[in-house]
Amino acid sequence: MKATDTRDLGRTALTVTQLGYGGAPLGDLYQRIPEAEALGAVESAYTAGVTLFDTAPLYGHGLSEHRIGHVLRQKPRTSFVLSTKVGRCFVPRQPGQVDRGQWAGGLDFEPVFDYSYDGVLRSIEQSRLRLGLSTIDIALIHDVDIWTHGSREAWEARLAEALKGAYRALDDLRRAGVVKAIGVGVNEIEACLRFADGGDFDCFLLAGRYTLLEQGALDDLLPLVERRSMSVLLGGPYNSGILATGAVPDARYNYQPASPEIRNRVARIEAVCRAHGVPLSAAAIQFPLGHKAVASIIPGAISAAEVERNRDLIEQAIPAELWADLRRAGLLREDAPTPA
Repeated sequence: MKATDTRDLGRTALTVTQLGYGGAPLGDLYQRIPEAEALGAVESAYTAGVTLFDTAPLYGHGLSEHRIGHVLRQKPRTSFVLSTKVGRCFVPRQPGQVDRGQWAGGLDFEPVFDYSYDGVLRSIEQSRLRLGLSTIDIALIHDVDIWTHGSREAWEARLAEALKGAYRALDDLRRAGVVKAIGVGVNEIEACLRFADGGDFDCFLLAGRYTLLEQGALDDLLPLVERRSMSVLLGGPYNSGILATGAVPDARYNYQPASPEIRNRVARIEAVCRAHGVPLSAAAIQFPLGHKAVASIIPGAISAAEVERNRDLIEQAIPAELWADLRRAGLLREDAPTPA
């Protein structure tokens, strides 16, 4: 398996490398990233042959888009595929007035949810200005899920707003050729299924829900994606970190400290990997690509060294017996396809 091998993105004319670049950490996620290090990570991914770069206005309240755009706007526009997201617009604030949440740094702008038709057009315009690029390839409706909005009732209201406004705006932009593909970027399978019922999308960026640790997407979502000739871009292949660090005491799962039950399951997976001389992180980053509906894996990276590590892990040889042993131990679903 090569990190730079490409796969088609749904029914679109876009192709993406199997290894993409996730821009969330460049928004100073959990820690401040020095500017030179952040820009070097993007440059390293481009030099390594990665063509898919994903970011979002939320990441550092615009900082990730600034950093990725700073590097990519100096490259030939046809040499990369750029993905960003809609659903929030940003207003300037004084530094002490910004609720930064999980962003250790970032810019002094406050996000305001807006899934309306006009709000999405404004979001796209703001992203173009931050990126310094006149075109965006993939536009994704961001964070219309229960985890983000706090309750099913609030989520249902946002979903209705997004289908009425954001989806129509993106569909119009796609028809006009302003964007080449549209989709949804969320952390929950149910959200993808509901959007699929209400619109014609090219892809889903699903974070953390089809990994070596959990394969619930095999029940409904991945079969639907195949039937409709769509694609999945898989964010969070390490489930927020635990499939990279292993079951250490401070391991993170779903952006939170991992429970004892999750750490125990990961420890068992790691033991099987160790018996075959394969790093847990290599099995984690490669596993989702065994499914033909998955077009690209999009891990984040904060440095050139992390980019190179992800590339090496995705290209490491893994014996078929490792996957068979995981199945025998009840740690991998029988119907989960694995990389050849």
